[in-house]
This record gives sequence, structure tokens and C-alpha cells, in this order.
Amino acid sequence: MRKGILSLTAAAAALALGLTACGGDSGQTSSTSPATASAAKAGKIGVILPDSKSSARWETADRKYLEEAFKAAGVEYDIQNAQNDKTAFQTIADQMITNGATVLMIVNLDSGTGKTVIDKARSQGVATIDYDRLTLGGGAAYYVSFDNTKVGTLQGEGLAKCLTDKKAEKPIVAYLNGSPTDNNATLFKQGYDGVLKPKFDAGDYVKGPEQSVPDWDNTQAGTLFEQMLTEQPKIAGVLAANDGLGNAAITVLKKNNLNGKVPVTGQDATVQGLQNILAGDQCMTVYKAVKKEADAAAKLAVALAKGEKPTASGSVKDPETGKDVPSELLEPQAIYLDNVKDVVADGYVTKEELCTGDFAAKCTEAGIQ
Repeated sequence: MRKGILSLTAAAAALALGLTACGGDSGQTSSTSPATASAAKAGKIGVILPDSKSSARWETADRKYLEEAFKAAGVEYDIQNAQNDKTAFQTIADQMITNGATVLMIVNLDSGTGKTVIDKARSQGVATIDYDRLTLGGGAAYYVSFDNTKVGTLQGEGLAKCLTDKKAEKPIVAYLNGSPTDNNATLFKQGYDGVLKPKFDAGDYVKGPEQSVPDWDNTQAGTLFEQMLTEQPKIAGVLAANDGLGNAAITVLKKNNLNGKVPVTGQDATVQGLQNILAGDQCMTVYKAVKKEADAAAKLAVALAKGEKPTASGSVKDPETGKDVPSELLEPQAIYLDNVKDVVADGYVTKEELCTGDFAAKCTEAGIQ
């Protein structure tokens, strides 16, 4: 009888241990969903987000939606943020693999670091997913993102529309490109170059200063744009690759009383970006329904954790290896003043977040319910 009691006690202790979430270091957080029968059969999913500085989306949207999807599926998971530290990125990956992750989903900081992590995971029999950014030469099993060339195309078309609306003649257009180590930034540029380069070549527009912003750093973007405006004070349009870079340019334009006069693009439909549109300081942004991206990635990850071999709806060619990577690519949407309400209606941004203070009246004017 005593032996039976001890066995039950040991089993209870083992169960309690199994329900304990893996802890993150240095302020990084991790979570474990409630234990279920399916979780007991499935492997563990590790997710590494890149930072919380370049864009608010990683913590406010991606983490939330991935957690919701994993909890709904009843699988064990660990989500951590590398905070733009390449050493931490690799350390987190090693810890996740050591702690039993059977699936690793990453948003790389650069392809070199990403490839090192994917190679290590693959050598340990861990399935890999590139989330949002393709790791060049990495050979991840799957890639989930938006059609990033289309994102850039929408930005180029958006800037052209706003310059036309302002009846600009031979406008000088400046570029604030994304990080040179992010393959997405390359794809965005391919997209907007496809729209704007023919206008430069035809003499309709004039190509102005161009800078790539290391690590998507908004502070550096402000410094770079200030230098660009000093070099060329007659900049008439700014192709900024995301809302953070766009806001950096707008801040400089405000100091020179040029905000609202010089169209600026963006991407990510952040609260700040949408408020800049409502204020008339930003011409447009690109909305990427992150929930759809997170759900698509989570679906693949859960299937892999359960030992299945899911199929993807398409593929993307890795330009370094020439190999096709099974992929899920989602459609982006251009957002202007007249359809900011679409982002709120979709639940990505709430009216309470967006329509604060002076923006309350502007939200009403924009038809935001």
C-alpha cells in the first residue's frame, strides 16, 4: 500500500513538472499552453522573434496571435524575443533545442545567423520554419510571409498616387530602404523600384538621395534623413520602407515645416503610422493581416509537432541555393485615409488605441466606428 502511495506521489510530481513552462532569460518570456491529450502526443514548438524596437508588431501582434493559435491547438510552446542581439538569438535557439523543441520557427536577424540556427536545428532533427523573413541559403522546411514584392509595389504605387494628388511636377524622390541584411527589404525595394524606376528613366520623377537603414533603426533613420534633406532640400516625396522609418522622416519634416507637404509612405499599419495618415503627414501604409500570417505558420508548426508532413500552397525560390522552399504567401493591402477604417474593422488596431486625444475627431471624419 505504501509503495502505491509513493508511486502516485511521484506521478503527480512528474505531471506538475511537465506542466511547468520553460523560463526565458534577460526579460525574455515564454509560455506553455494548458496540457491536453493532444499536447502529450505532440512535440514542443519554439519561436524566436527578432526585436521589439524596429516595429511594434512583433510583440503586440505576432506574439499574441501565435500564442492564441498554439493554445487553441493544445500544444506546448516557448516564444522568446532576441531583442536584435545575434548572440542571444543563437543562445535562445540552443536552449529551445536542449529543452525539447521539435519545431523551431524563427524571424532571422540576418541570413548568416539564421542559417547557423537552422543548420543546428536540422542536425538535431528539429523541423524549421522561416517566419516573415526568408533565411537565404538556410534551407528551412517552410516559409510563411506576405508577398513582399507586392508590398513594395503597393508602396511605389501609393507614393505615385500621392504625388499625383499633389500635382507634383518632376518631384525629387528620396528612398529610406529597410535593413540591408533583411531579405524582405530587398524584396520591398524590387517592388517599389518596379513602379518608380520607369518614372525616373522617363524624366517624370528625379531620383533623390537613397539610404538603407541598418537594423531598421528608427533613430538612425532620422539622422540619415536629416542629412538627406540637408543635401537636397527640395525632396518632394519619401519612399520609407515601413511606418517607423516613415515617422522618422516625418519628425524631420515637421522641424522644417514640410510635414503634410511631402508625401511619405510606410508599412505595417501601426497605430503611429495610421495616426500619421489621419493627421495628413503620411500618405499611405501597407496593412499585412498578421493574424492570417501567424495562423498559417502556427498551422504548419502544429502539424510538424504532431509528426505530420503538411503541404504548402506555393513555393519561393531561394536566390542563393536556387531551391524552392514550400511557402505560404499572403496578400497585403494598401491603406490610405479613406480606408484606415478597414484596419480597425479587421481588429488589428482598436478604436481606443487609435482615436486618442486630437485623433478622436479625425477618426470620426474618417468613418471609424
